[in-house]
Amino acid sequence: MPDLDEIAGAPPTTTVTETVDRLRAILAVLPDDDGVAHFTRMYLDVTQGVGQALVGRPLRDPAYLARLDVVFANLYLSAFAASVRRPAELPRAWAPLFECRRRRGIAPVQHAVAGMNAHINRDLPIALVATATDLGLTLDESSPQHADFITVNTLLSEAEQRVKKSLVTGLIGFLDRLFGTLDDRVAMWDISRARDAAWANAELLWAVRDDPHLSAGLITTLDRTVGFAGRGLLVPSFWRFW
Repeated sequence: MPDLDEIAGAPPTTTVTETVDRLRAILAVLPDDDGVAHFTRMYLDVTQGVGQALVGRPLRDPAYLARLDVVFANLYLSAFAASVRRPAELPRAWAPLFECRRRRGIAPVQHAVAGMNAHINRDLPIALVATATDLGLTLDESSPQHADFITVNTLLSEAEQRVKKSLVTGLIGFLDRLFGTLDDRVAMWDISRARDAAWANAELLWAVRDDPHLSAGLITTLDRTVGFAGRGLLVPSFWRFW
């Protein structure tokens, strides 16, 4: 079994199957109570759930979705590698999750949603532009690719809600429902709305793709904004006092 440094040093994945195997490898070396593990587990569960739900569904460009999945996942794997080998290069959007991964008073679902916040609001616009560029496509809301993107939104939302419910359990969930604001903080983050915003931000990145200065500035601004939201999602819950 590879260790943490070997996983961080592995090359980017090239298929969805490789991505699933890499996520499983990360989970195998992280403690169960690690906040990054909580996100990785949610990401793996949601990815597999959506993959199963897509079987037999008519898609207009399945090759595009498969490529987008891989490009998208590699941005998280890159952030994970940076946290192990090059902490100074960790994107600001990801910093809250990695910095708070062992902080007491933060529920597993908070870590999971904070990771989804960084991955979708920061990484997805970048992945959408990179995938369109790689495949010689454009970002167009009337395109077959956008239609498939919307189809996945619905399936992702359903899978995310199932995983959220499984994370808010036991004494922590009970106390929070009685006294805390955890449900409110988690509920304010919605995967479908986040993906809609990601597409809009991708269109902005697409519009300035030929200007490296503007592109870098837009990504930096996005990185900071998403990181700020992530810290709000990771405020310790009321139950920390018990």
